[in-house]
Order: sequence, then structure tokens, then C-alpha cells
Amino acid sequence: MKLSARSLSMMAALGLAGAAVMTLDSGAAALAAEEAKIIPAPRLKAVESGKQRVAIFAGGCFWGVEGVFSHVKGVKSAVSGYHGDGKVNANYDDVSSGVTRHAEAVRVVYDPSQVSYGQLLQVFFSVVADPTTLNRQGPDSGRQYRTALVPTDKSQAQVARAYVAELDKAGVWKKRIVTAVEPYKAFYPAEGYHQDFMFKNPDHPYILRWDAVKVSNFKRTFPTLYSAKPVRG
Repeated sequence: MKLSARSLSMMAALGLAGAAVMTLDSGAAALAAEEAKIIPAPRLKAVESGKQRVAIFAGGCFWGVEGVFSHVKGVKSAVSGYHGDGKVNANYDDVSSGVTRHAEAVRVVYDPSQVSYGQLLQVFFSVVADPTTLNRQGPDSGRQYRTALVPTDKSQAQVARAYVAELDKAGVWKKRIVTAVEPYKAFYPAEGYHQDFMFKNPDHPYILRWDAVKVSNFKRTFPTLYSAKPVRG
């Protein structure tokens, strides 16, 4: 069986693969990490109040998604997990096999007085994920790596749908946006070893190859939103 780049890197993270992580297939190795694309903020603003709001984003491997959002000023926590299916199969073995309806996702808790939902959307589309690739991000393929916005209230849903339509109409990308706005059902935190993965494993081959550049792009393109100290958990 031919292992994917993500499978090999996960094995390495668990001490099971050793040098095998370096044997990525040529197609995956040839892919380039996502480039930053600066886009305007959403025209429509979410109705936000209180000291804490929650937003969920699916953008391929949750390590990189969590890594970027953990550096956003005003974000209180960024937790990797699973969205889109039930509790019984919300585990890495089942989700990574592609047999569930889950997507790897990140639950972001933020202070709306410091950062808005619209700004989080802007960061997501600018540096986190390529919204034009269906069920694929970087070297990872399968519906578990789809891009999706998961609003947690009606206002977020209105902003998310309007923003996707706005970006598509503007032709920001040459291809059509396939990022879906999916209804919130439940969010299940991933296993402990996935949490704060980039912070704990800065020299991991997968992080160096695919995710560190996202944080660098974020720091460069959104300097006023960037926090050098990432939040944990």
C-alpha cells in the first residue's frame, strides 16, 4: 500500500516511521506550499457582542490551521478536532481513512472586541487554505481535508455565505471557490498529541514543509493582527 505524505509524517511523529518520512511520493514532493493572497475583508459584518465568540474552520491538515489562528491577536484558544459526523468515529484513525464524513477542523475562541469574525475569514482565505481545491490541501487528499466554514450562529452564516459569493464574483482566484458553508452539528477535539502540534514540533518535516510558511505569510501580510506568542489549547 502506498502511504500518503500525511500518513508518513504522522508515523514519524509517533516514532513509527523513522527515515520513511523522507520517501514522499514525487507528486506530493513537487507540490508547492500555499502562497499568501491578500484579499479585502468582508463587506458584511457579523453581529458580535460579549467577550467570547466561537468560529470553526476546516482547511486541510488541522496542524497548520491551528498554527495560524493561534497567532492571531484576540484569539483565546485554537483547538484541533473533527467536524461533520458523529462522536463514535471522531478519532484520527477513522477520519484519516476517509470513511467518515468528518473534516479536520479547528475551533477558534476569540474576543470580538479585538478581532472580528470577518477578519478571521480574511486570514483564512489569505494564508490558511486554498479555497479552489476540492477535497485537497497541499499533499493531503480526501474529503477529510476539505475546506469549509462552520458558522456557530446566524450572523456568522450570513457573513460567510456573502463573503464566498463576494470573492467568487470578484474573481480573486482563477478557479471557482469550492469552500462550503456547512451547518454546525458538533465539534470533537482531536487526540492530545495533535493539540499545539506546531508549537511542540517546530522541526517536524511536515511542519517545515507545509505549515511554517503559513505562519510566516500571516506575520508578513497581517502584521497588526499577528501575535508572536501563540495561544495554547
